[in-house]
Amino acid sequence: MLVVGLGPVGSVLTTLLAERGVRVIALDKETAPYPLPRAVHFDHEIMRIFQQLGLAEQMRRCARDLPDYQFRAADGRVLMNLRPPRETPSGWAGGYMFHQPSLEAVLRERLEALPSADIRLGQRLDALDQDADGVTASVTPGVAAIRARYLVGCDGASSPVREAIGGGLFDYQFDEPWLVVDVKVPPGCRTPEVNIQLCDPARPTTCVLSGPGRHRWEFMLLPGETAEAMLDDAVVLDLIRPWDCGPVEIERKAVYRFHGLVANRWRDHRLMIAGDAAHQTPPFAGQGMCAGIRDAANLAWKLDGVLRGAASDALLDSYQAEREPHVRAAIELAIGMGRVVCTLDRNAAAQRDAGMLAAQAGGAPALPPMQPSPFTAGCLLAGSPGAGELFPQPTAGDGSDRLRMDDRLGEGACLIARAAIGEAAPGVRLLNLDAEELAPFRATVLAWLDRRQADAVLVRPDRYVFGSGAPRALLDAWAESLGR
Repeated sequence: MLVVGLGPVGSVLTTLLAERGVRVIALDKETAPYPLPRAVHFDHEIMRIFQQLGLAEQMRRCARDLPDYQFRAADGRVLMNLRPPRETPSGWAGGYMFHQPSLEAVLRERLEALPSADIRLGQRLDALDQDADGVTASVTPGVAAIRARYLVGCDGASSPVREAIGGGLFDYQFDEPWLVVDVKVPPGCRTPEVNIQLCDPARPTTCVLSGPGRHRWEFMLLPGETAEAMLDDAVVLDLIRPWDCGPVEIERKAVYRFHGLVANRWRDHRLMIAGDAAHQTPPFAGQGMCAGIRDAANLAWKLDGVLRGAASDALLDSYQAEREPHVRAAIELAIGMGRVVCTLDRNAAAQRDAGMLAAQAGGAPALPPMQPSPFTAGCLLAGSPGAGELFPQPTAGDGSDRLRMDDRLGEGACLIARAAIGEAAPGVRLLNLDAEELAPFRATVLAWLDRRQADAVLVRPDRYVFGSGAPRALLDAWAESLGR
């Protein structure tokens, strides 16, 4: 197995595979993780994946809980306030604001401790060729070509692996230049304690928390402004000064074009792509890195099954079928938010403000947090209640003594039934509601089954629901879906 690119997505994919015993070669053209902030938000489902890797508590140390997310008019009035959900299906907080270099350091340390992971830094993919049995990759510097059964490109927005797959990109026609500024915040600094989209037609601006001791501003470039001029320190500090937060230290500044793109093909036989190689989103919904790590979690268990001979190669076709609708929903939500924010016409902005304030006064619900819809196609028992949903992870206790159900279920597929199940099933753990492992969580699981009038549920290794119904029928359908 070969993974190209060791940003967060490639690192999570490699770790998930290596922890299952898959021999993985992972390349990255750089010799160390990028040392400055990039992504700043991940959600509850991503923390659940970090939990699966045994890294949740380490990730919490480089993150802060997600605060309210406010859209404000130029005069400071709150047009919309999005509160983090108090409860999530993952059993973690609604979201986290984090420091990416610290997060990547945790992932890299975990990777380097895994004997099944062969990490090769400072190596660039130059060429690849696939045949019926695998992929041959040429790298620089390198003496011998690398041979692998499958290759996944987690190699970023300009992905050579995507180019090899072909098919082009779907473009949402949203393309706006923004100056992104990350700062270190000394003690006593008065940075906002909520995340803010300032919908000011004079200068649309984002102001959000980052990891502990850090903050981020994003300023939309206006017509006629150049990236070179906007990157001057004096210009940056002038833009921050009206926030009256006290002295800050500029850590990073860059001009990006915020756009929405989706690759038309995510797989060609033994080649696949994930993360920014497969899709790119404006940052307004905070789902860029999240979407990529969801790709990794979706793909890892399928590749593991295929490589072990427990599933047919056709299972990999479900990857894009399941992930693309989620990705498109996230991109479209972000673009919708961006169109609200990026209004430069003062009359249009005034009408927008009036409409949003009226909706708020009338009790209209604010835009809900991103909650992916259930899968409707892919590896699932279509039509069964709950199929394609993220299965809940109940918790019990508090603080360091808190128990989380995923830790009791283990890493593979699991069938949970109301009554004892007498027969074994290859690759599926069988539990009934009286099992000791489920005792602290029984009420939540029983309530889930009751709402769907089901005798059992089969939960996939990525914690999405394969289907619900009669236990034997679920096991048969699961085996058929895997191609066994």
